[in-house]
This record gives sequence, structure tokens and C-alpha cells, in this order.
Amino acid sequence: MRVNRMQVRNRVRQVPMEWRGGRGVIYLSWHSVAPAGWSVFAEEAIAAEIETAAIVVEEKYWIHNDLFLLLRLPPGGRSKLEGWLLEQAIKRQAEWESRFRDAEATEARLLAGVSVIEADLHGSTEPEGDPDRIYEAMKRAMVHGQRDGSLVRSMKLRALKQLIAEHAIMSVYQPIISLQPDGPSLFGYEALARFAKQEWFAGPQQLFAFAEQEGLAYRLDRLARRKALDGIGSLQPDQRLFINVQAQIMNDPHFTPGRTLSMLERRGLSPHNVVFEITERTSIDDFGAMKKALEHYRSQGFQIAIDDVGAGYSSLQSIVELRPDYIKVDRSIIDRIDEDDVKLHILHTLVQLAYKLDVSIIAEGIEREEELVAVKKLGVHYAQGYLLGRPGGIQ
Repeated sequence: MRVNRMQVRNRVRQVPMEWRGGRGVIYLSWHSVAPAGWSVFAEEAIAAEIETAAIVVEEKYWIHNDLFLLLRLPPGGRSKLEGWLLEQAIKRQAEWESRFRDAEATEARLLAGVSVIEADLHGSTEPEGDPDRIYEAMKRAMVHGQRDGSLVRSMKLRALKQLIAEHAIMSVYQPIISLQPDGPSLFGYEALARFAKQEWFAGPQQLFAFAEQEGLAYRLDRLARRKALDGIGSLQPDQRLFINVQAQIMNDPHFTPGRTLSMLERRGLSPHNVVFEITERTSIDDFGAMKKALEHYRSQGFQIAIDDVGAGYSSLQSIVELRPDYIKVDRSIIDRIDEDDVKLHILHTLVQLAYKLDVSIIAEGIEREEELVAVKKLGVHYAQGYLLGRPGGIQ
């Protein structure tokens, strides 16, 4: 479907020009073929919304079975207007799709896209009802809407950018306990990023994965690192703070130890207190580049841990190639390890490898006394989990 400029020009001449605020376009189109009864349903739904003043619809354009709504926008800057328009579009997409499916017994999907027409563009004195600007906005809304999941992605991206801009991340700290023969003692903490509950991200894992998709992983990672250091206070010389870092971030040209060094100096901490805990959300493609990066950080005094060993992409190759200072064994191996001979053999093999490489082992996710006894018996150096301490503030 193509938006015809002349069609839009002819229709826009009918739009009243007394409004000098911003306008926006919502595009609605059914995936593949529009179900029968769509246009009648949409006209009735729009009429009901206009009657209740839910939205101010200045004009609607039908081009084949695709609907474009020209709306008046409330006052505000572009970001605020886009947010309002996205919320309106998502609400109508969900409500209308559900109502129409119920009424027509169809499984078709309703697509939606948006575009803002600002009241004043680069000082222009032309009204926002100018046909060419509405035509361009309709094209933008259509392109936006034809990407699968575009509205949700746009809202998630806004939420992520707002979280970063407002520094709306906090850190909690989970104790890591030494299992050395001289008795349990506090070895350090793992800093875990947290944020206020909101609808677009179920938790930190989803947040960081989305940031990586959108090219914002470094900015989010830097914020999380700073928050981790802000809340740690002071550490004993032999204690460690484990900070999660995505493997791909280590090769980012912006990720330099100098930034973290300056953060540490301002807080009276040393690089020897900090362990970069590498999480492999995707496989490492270039171990040579990763090893070179790690050598640089180690020369500054930082240590390295590989997280989630035994799950996901964390592999024996990563251990052999990167030679970490710590191996963190994933909870999937530790869970009820006292009842599973295969898990016991896997952990035994990792412990033997760690001793040969002069690497320390940390068992993650200890929740039962029997698990703690089992890992300690196998010679694991350190442990963390709810049994030993839940994430929270520094004690």
C-alpha cells in the first residue's frame, strides 16, 4: 500500500487550521488482509472516542483498508509528545484488536505506528496542517507500524533511555563467603543492578539484553558500574567487589579501565578490590581480542571472573582461553547437587581444572545446607546464595 501525496493534499485542505499545537498520526492496518467489517467497526469506535473526548481526532484518512488518524497533541516537547502518542496508539491497538477479534471471531493482528508533526519546524511559520508535512508524517507512521512489534519496541526504548537519563538504577549486594578450612568469613560481594518495577522489563536480564540490541549496552553498563561503586562504602584490603560486565562490552572502545580507576580513587578503593565478572550473553567470537583487553585491565590491578559456568555460553573454552582468576559455577549445577551424581562429577571436574590453573571456584545459588556441605566437601573455595545471604545493603 502506498500513500498518495495528491490524495492527502486534497483531504488536508479540509482540516481546520485554528489549532496551533502539535499534531500526530496514528496508523492502523491489519496484518495481511483486513477482516470483513473492519471499516464499520473503526468508524463506530472513533465516533465513540470523539463523543467521550478521549482523544481529539481532527481527521481520518482511509486508504484502501488502512486507517490514518490525525490527532491534536497536548502541549510539550517532542519526546513528551511521542510518548503520549505511543501510549494512545498502544491502547487503541490492544483494545480494538481485542474487541474486533471477539466480535468477528478472527485471529488477525492489528498493526500500529505513529509519527509526530511538531507545531513549529525549524522556525517555520507554516501551520502544522501543511499537506506535505502530514503526508510525510503518514509515511513515517506507516513505516513504523509495518515493523513487527514496533510500538512495544518504541515504548521499551523510551523506558530504557529514561532510566539511563534519570540514573534510575540502584545496586544491591550479595555476600560471597569463604569456605577455607579456617572457618567461614566474608570474602566480598557481588553487585546486582535493580530498578523500580515497571511494565516493559521483567528484570535486569531483560533490560540488559534489550540495551544490547539497541546499542545502549555500554551506557547502561557504565551507569550500573557507577551505582555499584557508589553503594559499596569501604572494603577490607583482602575483600572483593564483583561487578557484572557483558563480554561484548570489554571490547567496546569506550570501556576503558581509566574511567573505573577514577571512580575507585574518588571512593578510596583500589583496583585490587574489584573483579570484573564476565557474563556471556552471546558467544565470544574473537578470543584474541578479548585476551588482549583482559591483559590491559589486569595490568591495572583488576581481576577477572567468568560467570554462569555450566549454563548458556560460558564454556570450558572460555576458561582455557581467558584464564580467569575466578570461576563462578551456575546454580543449574549447584541446585540439589547432593542428590545428583552427574552434577557432583561435573563440579569435581571443574574443581580439579581450577586447581591445575590456579583459579578459585565460587559456587552460586546455595539455598540448602546439604548443597553447602557437598560443595565444601569437593574443595570449592567460595560460595554465595540465599542460604548465606540475600542481596541487600552492605552490612
